Amino acid sequence: MVLLNGIESILPIVFIIALGYILSYKKWLDESASELFSRIVVKISLPCLMFYTVIENLERSQLSHMIFGLIAAFLSILITYLIANIFVILLKFDRKKAGLFSAIFAFSNTIFVGLPVNQALFGNKAVPYVLLYYVANTTLFWTMGLYNIRKDVENPNGDFSMYQALKKIFSAPLLGYIVGIIFILLGIKTPQFLVDTAKYIGQLTTPLSMIFIGISIYMTDLKDFKLDKNVLFLLIGRIIIAPIITILVLHLFKLNILMEKVFVIQSALPVMTQIAIVAHAYKSDQKYPSIMIAATNLLSLIVVPIYMYIISNIF
Repeated sequence: MVLLNGIESILPIVFIIALGYILSYKKWLDESASELFSRIVVKISLPCLMFYTVIENLERSQLSHMIFGLIAAFLSILITYLIANIFVILLKFDRKKAGLFSAIFAFSNTIFVGLPVNQALFGNKAVPYVLLYYVANTTLFWTMGLYNIRKDVENPNGDFSMYQALKKIFSAPLLGYIVGIIFILLGIKTPQFLVDTAKYIGQLTTPLSMIFIGISIYMTDLKDFKLDKNVLFLLIGRIIIAPIITILVLHLFKLNILMEKVFVIQSALPVMTQIAIVAHAYKSDQKYPSIMIAATNLLSLIVVPIYMYIISNIF
């Protein structure tokens, strides 16, 4: 029954992704539309959703508990990344792609896929926990992950600076979250018209994110997809090893059960989209992240319901 419920929760997302794919195939949407949707989500609708969800679903007494959740998220992703590096050495992969492979292995798409998936599975109460994992995922990628991808191509003077990395970490969604936390800490009563405005704009996030994914899948050339040693290694890491490490780490903490479920789902999600962007910027091998983004997005339609069944029996 839980597995069926998980599948039913994912189906609306599948249909919206398919809509984005079909509209791209029909030439209604193109790369410029994809960039526009991405910008609207990241800069406008998601910050509004974060602010609305925090002030509606969190209380001051819950905030101290969130700190332990953030530590658990950082720890699980960091261990996953270190294990990925060990596997790269033991399996004798191309060392010039070590940073790229480890990033694909460890970092997931916590917003464009993670947010709508967790909303579909657990409702709006899951959103603050989605952002906790997002903060850990984003911080580690734009620092440790970025540094090692740059090392792959020996390009220390690339386009991305530490200042730019910090800008990525302290993004508009995180600022929306922080503003909501400040309102709670100070006991500020938000005017109802502002709450409603944030709610309505925030509701754009899921459909636009899913259409964006549909466009991205259409634009990815899957002709080069071959189930070689590298791809198999990355699939196993993203779909199996990362969630297992997260489950093990969570047993060290006594967290909110909903938070634990969200973290496991977040850890099993598709490859982080920004990895392909960074690989392109540094003239690294863009083929692997692009293929893995498309492949793991498609596989998530099967993987997420399975993990939903697993966590319902563990937590």
